[in-house]
Amino acid sequence: MAIYAIGDLEPDIDASAFVHPQATVIGNVTLGPETSVWPQAVLRGDYGSIVIGARSNVQDGAVIHAVETLPTLVGEDVVIGHLAHIEGATIHNRVLIGVGSVVLHRVVVEDGATVAAGAVVTNGMCVPASSLAVGVPASIKENRSDPAMIELMAARYVSNGAQYLDQLRRLD
Repeated sequence: MAIYAIGDLEPDIDASAFVHPQATVIGNVTLGPETSVWPQAVLRGDYGSIVIGARSNVQDGAVIHAVETLPTLVGEDVVIGHLAHIEGATIHNRVLIGVGSVVLHRVVVEDGATVAAGAVVTNGMCVPASSLAVGVPASIKENRSDPAMIELMAARYVSNGAQYLDQLRRLD
């Protein structure tokens, strides 16, 4: 696995978390219970801290970063889609961050909200609970998210992570 310290900053990874061998985790990163980090994802806690809550997943190719004054905080049961980018934002619980979306500094995504695939949530925006952020720049569609579906998606990745912890083996 590509898990690195930078100076005195070392990742804190729960024993039940799954980090794919081709993912990269650097520095001040905390991964909670049953989290999963998938191939080519990068979590770089060199300038600031990154916290990923229980049962959340960071899918293939996603980039999570922080800045000195803005940690990146991700709650529980969060699904971060393939190729998403999050930096200096706060993501609450049961949130879906869609494939290829960008969530920038000081953004708050409240419980049960969805950031649509390809959306760009610009600095300082708030995506209210159970709302959908869509477009570039993102606009808000109230009450258009499905928190129960997000929770099911997160649970699927908890199962995937457990299976990979138990069964993944390299063949070359």
